[in-house]
Amino acid sequence: MSSPSEAYAAFRRDQQHPVLVDFAGQYSFGLDDFQIRACREIEDGRGVLVAAPTGSGKTVVGEFAVHLALATGRKCFYTTPIKALSNQKYHDLVERYGSEQVGLLTGDHTINGEAPVVVMTTEVLRNMLYAGSRTLLGLGFVVMDEVHYLADRARGAVWEEVIIHLPESVSVVSLSATVSNAEEFGEWLATVRGDTTTIVEERRPVPLFQHVMVGRRILDLFAKSDVDASAGFVKEGAPVNGELLRVSRDDWASSRLMRDRRAPRKGRSGATKGPRDVGNGRRVWIPSRVDVIDQLDKQGLLPAIVFIFSRVGCDAAVTQCLSAGVRLTSPAERDEIAAFVEERCRHLPEDDRHVLGYHEFLDGLTRGVAAHHAGMLPTFKQCVEELFTRGLCKVVFATETLALGINMPARTVVIEKLSKWNGETHADITPGEYTQLTGRAGRRGLDVEGHGVVLWQPGMDPRELAGLASTRTYPLRSSFRPSYNMAVNLVAQFGRARSRELLEMSFAQFQADKAVVGLAKQLHKAQEALEGYREAATCHVGDFMEYADLRRRISELEKGAARARKADRREEALASLQQLRPGDVIQVPAGKFSGFAVVIDPGLASPTEPRPYVVTQDRQARRLAIMDFPTPVQALTRIRIPKSFNGRNPQMRKDLVSTLRARTHDLTPPPRHGGGRGGPVPDGPVEREIEELRRQLKQHPCHQCPEREDHSRWAERWFKLDRDSATLKRRVEQRTNTVARTFDRVCDVLTALDYLADDKVTERGSRLRRVYTDMDLVAAESLRHGLWDGLDASELAAVLSVLVYEARRADDASAPRVPGGAVSETIAEMVRLWAELEALEKEHRLDFLREPDLGFAWAAYRWAEGDDLDDVLGAVDLAAGDFVRWMKQLLDLTGQVADAAGDTPLRRVARESVKRLRRGVVAYSAFSA
Repeated sequence: MSSPSEAYAAFRRDQQHPVLVDFAGQYSFGLDDFQIRACREIEDGRGVLVAAPTGSGKTVVGEFAVHLALATGRKCFYTTPIKALSNQKYHDLVERYGSEQVGLLTGDHTINGEAPVVVMTTEVLRNMLYAGSRTLLGLGFVVMDEVHYLADRARGAVWEEVIIHLPESVSVVSLSATVSNAEEFGEWLATVRGDTTTIVEERRPVPLFQHVMVGRRILDLFAKSDVDASAGFVKEGAPVNGELLRVSRDDWASSRLMRDRRAPRKGRSGATKGPRDVGNGRRVWIPSRVDVIDQLDKQGLLPAIVFIFSRVGCDAAVTQCLSAGVRLTSPAERDEIAAFVEERCRHLPEDDRHVLGYHEFLDGLTRGVAAHHAGMLPTFKQCVEELFTRGLCKVVFATETLALGINMPARTVVIEKLSKWNGETHADITPGEYTQLTGRAGRRGLDVEGHGVVLWQPGMDPRELAGLASTRTYPLRSSFRPSYNMAVNLVAQFGRARSRELLEMSFAQFQADKAVVGLAKQLHKAQEALEGYREAATCHVGDFMEYADLRRRISELEKGAARARKADRREEALASLQQLRPGDVIQVPAGKFSGFAVVIDPGLASPTEPRPYVVTQDRQARRLAIMDFPTPVQALTRIRIPKSFNGRNPQMRKDLVSTLRARTHDLTPPPRHGGGRGGPVPDGPVEREIEELRRQLKQHPCHQCPEREDHSRWAERWFKLDRDSATLKRRVEQRTNTVARTFDRVCDVLTALDYLADDKVTERGSRLRRVYTDMDLVAAESLRHGLWDGLDASELAAVLSVLVYEARRADDASAPRVPGGAVSETIAEMVRLWAELEALEKEHRLDFLREPDLGFAWAAYRWAEGDDLDDVLGAVDLAAGDFVRWMKQLLDLTGQVADAAGDTPLRRVARESVKRLRRGVVAYSAFSA
């Protein structure tokens, strides 16, 4: 029970924040301390950055900004990184405040866009800011959910653009996952946005226990002796469970035994250097996915999300569960699931249901299992999300995209493997990714604890896993860089000079500048030390630094001459190897195979790196490398090589070496070229310069100083530190104004193409302002050259697709199918145009534009022509979800082209193309009510 003074203090606080009191009263549970602190800051008129673990309830802070806006008669925009999250948040807010008060703006839908509260993707807000939309009038708050997305390489710049360009009167509420440099990010926000408070919450509301599933056993990852880990709040350096370490030793011993059984024995066994704890050699049984689900169910750990970093793997897992007869739902739950899915998918035509695998999808869901990945139809994913949240779907097999923003907490998270394909190679997941994935475990208000389970894999090191699970060092790094569209929009609004200043306010430049501070300190210390070294090298008879500089120049010239001689000898050696022929007898000048040898094959497959295959006088057949020939070689004599000669045959080698020895018995080895280091060539310009410097050195007064060598040591230290200081200075210069310098280069390209002129945006540039794709300049140049004029709606869809589509792997398919006639001709012109722009970029040291990808052209064309979904998907080998996603991006670009085309026939064709594309599965996947 609180004292009267404490009660009075609480009363006074409530009086100071009446809106918060009203807001908190709408929840059935009390708000956490970090939520209350953040809400008070917002009500006091400050911006906030809230960095908190997944599932901790940081969205409550964003919802308070919505509540405060409505209470004070202002607008609030709630931005999210993905459309699915926008749709989800829209439904949540409509349920609380009503459809009249809440709107939705995404690339697919506009619903009540002038409402006081509007949910939108971050790109929509960016576009509104550049267009100067009247919807911004009266805006008081912007909630930036999942603001750590600004680290995303492809889209992260959008978050920084919005934060920089929002009016000063707008309070920004930034919600982020836990990052280790939240204070640095908050400091930048305060610099750009004014008064901003950073609130970091590191403790999860539901404790998380970490496990490893070994066979059918689920073992704790951390030792029970660790108090924090035992309470579900692990800290860095926590000790590992000893039983897991024994399993690891046994697993290592078993793999060693398997190798020993396969390998031939050498020598006598039993001679060991001492006792070693290598385990008993038992191999760990790896459970199937069905076994994993069965164990989780028996131990009361469902509902669970099983992360499998493969779409095919997720679908296969569901199929395996169905084949095994897994059933995790009651009859009542099955009926409820079936009714829900039928209602949500009622708009799907029967023919499309068969193509999309609807019946298999429904069968899995009614049994309590489902997949969730980007290849699925959005409607199917929404069904899975809602049924899982309601506790009806018990197990979801998902790719890591589920961890990005979608509100789907579980009791347990299972990670099948600790590596994934990152687009280029299979790489281990990072501590940040591990935390993001396992952060889904533990449902607030439903679970008293959450569980993260990693499946044991052969070769796993529990210590590495423990480090992954306990590390808290995953900083937020800016991915910001100016684009062509950004440049013309900024120059149009602010002029080039002011735009440059604005870009220097980016988080990217802020981080670079902070790094420069450290480098500048090092440089300052180095410059102070240089003065000390110079003073220590002072000589009473003359200028010793001048004398030391003469010595340094002589040394550098001699080293340079030696390198030049070595390079010349290598060129000579290379030329001599290219002259060799089979049967030549040579003297290998160096290496372990030096001596006489006969050439079997000159090895000229690579003209820059000949590798002759020889038989040496020791009867060894070896392919030599250029390093074995520091000096040139020549054929001393020749012997005949039998046509049937095989270097792997010992007898043939013996016979050939007998002939070799007989032919070389009386031969004298050729003289060595240059004799190692060799002396300088007399009368050369370099040698004459060295002689002159030596003369000056001997005549210098300091040459006779008795303390000359002592002074020299200090002078050498000065020269070394001076070189290091020059390197530091270059690094400082490279990091200073990096974003602004890139912006200057972007503007130079735009000026060369007549999109900018004398600090103004030209008519061509005005078209570019409306095109937001990463291939913006190719699109604008295609418009300028009239490449799309005369195309019909279906042909336009096909050619525009090459600017949005990117194959998942660059080398994963043969040449794609492309419609003929005008489409293939136009695409060829666009590729030629891209090549010209790429060359222009290289001149200005930029690398923004990728090569157009033709892989979606046929699908776009046939869909616009009205083909069935089954035919289109079969022709391009795309999953339904991928098809819909690329089609939505194509719709976005086609709409932008219509806006940029002005009052021309192309605008009408583009709008007709949008109508043709937005049908069937593409139309009804845009938004589910």
